[in-house]
Amino acid sequence: MSLLRLPRQMNDVQALLRSLDWHAMEREVAQETASRLVIVGPVNSGKSTLFNRLHGRKLSATSAVPGTTTGVVEHPLGPFLLVDTPGFGEVWGVDRASVAEKAVAQADLVLLLLDAVAGVRQSDLDLYQKLLGLRVPVIVALNKTDAIRGDLPYVLENAERLLETRPVPISAQHGDGILDGLIPEILNAAPAVAVAMARALPGVRAMITNRIIRNAAWTNALISLEPIPGLDIPLLLASQTRLVLRIAAAYGHALTVSHARELLTTMAGSLLTRYLGLQLAKLVPGLGWLASAALSAAATWGMGHAARRYFEAGATMKAPSLRELYQRMRRVAPRHLFRRRAAP
Repeated sequence: MSLLRLPRQMNDVQALLRSLDWHAMEREVAQETASRLVIVGPVNSGKSTLFNRLHGRKLSATSAVPGTTTGVVEHPLGPFLLVDTPGFGEVWGVDRASVAEKAVAQADLVLLLLDAVAGVRQSDLDLYQKLLGLRVPVIVALNKTDAIRGDLPYVLENAERLLETRPVPISAQHGDGILDGLIPEILNAAPAVAVAMARALPGVRAMITNRIIRNAAWTNALISLEPIPGLDIPLLLASQTRLVLRIAAAYGHALTVSHARELLTTMAGSLLTRYLGLQLAKLVPGLGWLASAALSAAATWGMGHAARRYFEAGATMKAPSLRELYQRMRRVAPRHLFRRRAAP
């Protein structure tokens, strides 16, 4: 591949960019903000306590008396609904399963919450099988682990054997296992709920957006391994634009694609010129491809974290400050990208 062919390829790339369906990207991000997560489980398993813990304030009634929740509690957290269902089963002669099943049928992800003190019962296994049959992603959490600390390894092993999946151990009352266990498991099972959760839950917003940024950076590194100069540019621009749209949505800002691209240009200057620099590295086979991937990951990570701080500040940061922030984030990106947990 010679330098003489690059200008012609840039023209081809511009034609490809014009053909991308940018409006579909806007619709996709809007759909992500409307995701629904349903908490469901047996009576008195701690669903309301977990619901309140996630949101950071009391929205759903809790009590030691089985069946305190008598109807589906839906609290609108922006366009995202976090749903706490009544307990499955008979309480005081009232079968509330039909109410809960209606909420589950509209879910993007179901969190089955079981009581670690009671252990996994046959009714829990029946409920789990019923949920799996609804063709919705399901994860299982074992609550009240603070009450069985000495027996926790045995209880977890037994639950995994019966359910044929490993539950996430948590204590909704004390918050144990939620940030470092439950939320990552939710995002692994249903990545599309990340924007909605970040938007709805300020306490975990930075953690979730950090994860979104890190995933986008590694995705763009893989995209940039394409050895033919120019072919990866449309995908890189689309990925970085989508990243800014998702971060904006997580912080409650509705951006259009054109505004997102303007923000990227403000941060990084002429994007096509910057992408051309990435393509020049590919003229050296092998090492050049790896260098292009590393540069792309660092640039994406820097853009993401600059955008996150921009929206954290209420989208009021001036252009020179935003450019300086992007450059600083891009420089420190390698040390964060190669750590297990990254937070600038």
